[in-house]
Amino acid sequence: MTGQDWQQVWSFFEEIVRDGETYAYPADLSSAEAEQLWTAKSPGQTVVYESGGQILGSALMGPNRPGRGSHVGTASFMVSSAARGRGVGRELGEYVIAWHREHGYRAIQFNAVVETNTAAVQLWQSLGFRIIGTVPEAFDSQTHGLVGLHVMHLPLD
Repeated sequence: MTGQDWQQVWSFFEEIVRDGETYAYPADLSSAEAEQLWTAKSPGQTVVYESGGQILGSALMGPNRPGRGSHVGTASFMVSSAARGRGVGRELGEYVIAWHREHGYRAIQFNAVVETNTAAVQLWQSLGFRIIGTVPEAFDSQTHGLVGLHVMHLPLD
């Protein structure tokens, strides 16, 4: 992702966060605050999925923890509402898995997949992730109230 990409990413980032179903980011983030959150620092990377001059999705990836936990990666994903169901999330997921493998990570851990986000849960499971635990009532869904957050894991070795 480049600085020029941010405005397109911001348009769906803001919509997704405001929707209140998948991310625990504050709903009142400014564009600059959101860009800082979504722009990975080295050794991580933020990428965009572009088609026909339109950015349809983005992924943020890198180590899950610093130091002695840095051999396990993590990632976050956002897909424009206009592009959902078109394979953008799957392509971003496959890219993230390959990126982590190429960079020598031993596994990928998703720390907070909202249990009512069934499309994401099914996608990650189809790519080999397993739910290894659920923190009950850890997310306040705008639609469903308090719901669980899954911790999902994919070994890479």
